[in-house]
Amino acid sequence: MISDLPEPADPAADNAAAQVIEEAFTKVSVGGIETGDSPQALLRNRVVDAWRRRHGGGSPKPILVLVGGYAGSGKTEFSRFLSDITGWAFLDKDSLTRCIVERLLVSLGGDPNDRHTDLYLKEVRPLEYRCLMEAAWDNLNVGTSTILSAPFIAELKDAAWFARLENRCAAKGIDVAAIWVRCDPESMREYIEFRGAARDAWKLDNWQQYAAGLEVETSPPTAHVTVDNRLGAAISLADQTREALKRILA
Repeated sequence: MISDLPEPADPAADNAAAQVIEEAFTKVSVGGIETGDSPQALLRNRVVDAWRRRHGGGSPKPILVLVGGYAGSGKTEFSRFLSDITGWAFLDKDSLTRCIVERLLVSLGGDPNDRHTDLYLKEVRPLEYRCLMEAAWDNLNVGTSTILSAPFIAELKDAAWFARLENRCAAKGIDVAAIWVRCDPESMREYIEFRGAARDAWKLDNWQQYAAGLEVETSPPTAHVTVDNRLGAAISLADQTREALKRILA
């Protein structure tokens, strides 16, 4: 459940809250936030604007935000944080498709928790992401900004795929932003162990092999913003920001 933030009591509190959001977004972004018309600055401004509109009315141009990252990187928690602040719809791939994915894998003679074999990667994964994107379009087509949480590993590496997405959105008057949540392998493993999801069993049983394939020092070329969640720093800051906003607006 995503909790609502209290409404501002006066303009001074509104400005103070906006500053807290700006500072938090700048701190978690790798390299900080550039000024002017950089993608990082534009996305930050959209987040602050959405927060203000959420509490003061208005209907801004919709935006589609893709939040990607490896398993256990913190992408879902960061997506919830963005949704909490902005009021934008939040869709998580696993919540939306997991039951169907598991049943489909079984019907194809596979393991319901498989997320690494060709059966999943070639026969199931494309349908999983198609379902996620179609759900997003349902929101966007009625003017509802939407945040998608999924690994998006192959998608954000594919400049042609991302260009097609941008073109489709532009034709409908929709903005697009891609966020990559970066995390260290040790923290990701700790979170994966903590959540205890059956779909992560292969990763944990073959951790050295799995971790060797992670590109933890770089971000996909299409990412507009990289969030530094090494050692859980970004998620900790998100929690602190929520508490600061509650104090300011109390």
